[in-house]
Amino acid sequence: MTTLLKRSTIYLDPVLHHALRVKALETSRSMSEIINEAVKESLAEDADDLAVFAERANEPLISYEQMVKGLKKDGRI
Repeated sequence: MTTLLKRSTIYLDPVLHHALRVKALETSRSMSEIINEAVKESLAEDADDLAVFAERANEPLISYEQMVKGLKKDGRI
């Protein structure tokens, strides 16, 4: 099965672009491969975060003031 690729233009800071080129050369990978991997990892991390938020959706909320008072009461601050 052929993977369809989509072409896109991105603008990188010159220093980051240079670092990416060096990494591509050192790892024998294309800059596109490295960028795709980084984007996938970022999106996977977002998915993990959203799952944790969903798991905690029914937890009771406390205000910042209540939290600080509780910490003071417990002698933590």
